[in-house]
Amino acid sequence: MKEHKGANSFISERQTVVTIGTFDGVHAGHRKIIERLVNSARANNLDSVVLTFFPHPRMVLQKESGIQLINTIEERKQLLEETGIDHLVIHPFTHQFSRLTALEFVRDILVTKLKAKKIIIGYDHRFGRNRTADINDLKNFGEEFGFEVEEISQQDVEQVAVSSTKIRNALLEGRVERANMYLQHPFTLTGTIVKGRGIGKDLGFPTANLELKEDYKLIPKNGVYVIRALIDGEMCYGMMNIGTNPTVGGKEKTIESYFFDLDKDLYDKKLQIQLLVRIRDEKKFGSVKELKLAMRQDQAFSIQYIRDNYGQ
Repeated sequence: MKEHKGANSFISERQTVVTIGTFDGVHAGHRKIIERLVNSARANNLDSVVLTFFPHPRMVLQKESGIQLINTIEERKQLLEETGIDHLVIHPFTHQFSRLTALEFVRDILVTKLKAKKIIIGYDHRFGRNRTADINDLKNFGEEFGFEVEEISQQDVEQVAVSSTKIRNALLEGRVERANMYLQHPFTLTGTIVKGRGIGKDLGFPTANLELKEDYKLIPKNGVYVIRALIDGEMCYGMMNIGTNPTVGGKEKTIESYFFDLDKDLYDKKLQIQLLVRIRDEKKFGSVKELKLAMRQDQAFSIQYIRDNYGQ
């Protein structure tokens, strides 16, 4: 997959099949559309192109919405690369870009820059300034500029449109297994391990504190989770606490992971941690002794879950 930082930098010797969207989560519905894109491109000796945008349009046009995204842009790139597309175009979404008319977008971006011979898009897709143009306008432009439009059915579009919202809601409710089912891959948190308060070590569970760089990244509901991460080429399993550590007087939210049977210095390492299942809510225990007992129970649950589901 070739990555292009905007339509202006796109280069391809062949004409293309293009699909357009934010693709947050790159979930099952998205993959169905992208599979159609890739197959169509291969059958017609064309290049497959995913046109996506960053920042997310709502982050620019509706800043007060405070939208939280399932993926960081780096995670989204990684997931899209797995789909087998030829080109990923990440176009900067700005107020100026949002003011393009439908004609300017189609003529200047899709046709001139991206060399579109075919566009695969949802029946309810809207585009152009104030999102005034629809699928029928796109088909009319297709006749004018010589590209085909393949319309995605209402059933497929509803699956795509609803799933990203469903996934976000599931994660905010702590239902990570359901989110992973929608995604067809584990939800991940990507960040750098930084020094914490050292409380985990005092409790007998030395934890790695994950610091996220992107403030728009969705963080699931506070609680304890079973996790895994690829560390130095080895898949390591463990458990994670998302929350404020109220039993030991914590105030700020932290993301702390304890990996089983791992004796390595993880400081300054960049980790991509997969959340597998949620064990329980975070709670304030009556004493540190009660907290340590609960953590041992969490560990026992995690180890059994990992054995049952991953044979580890």
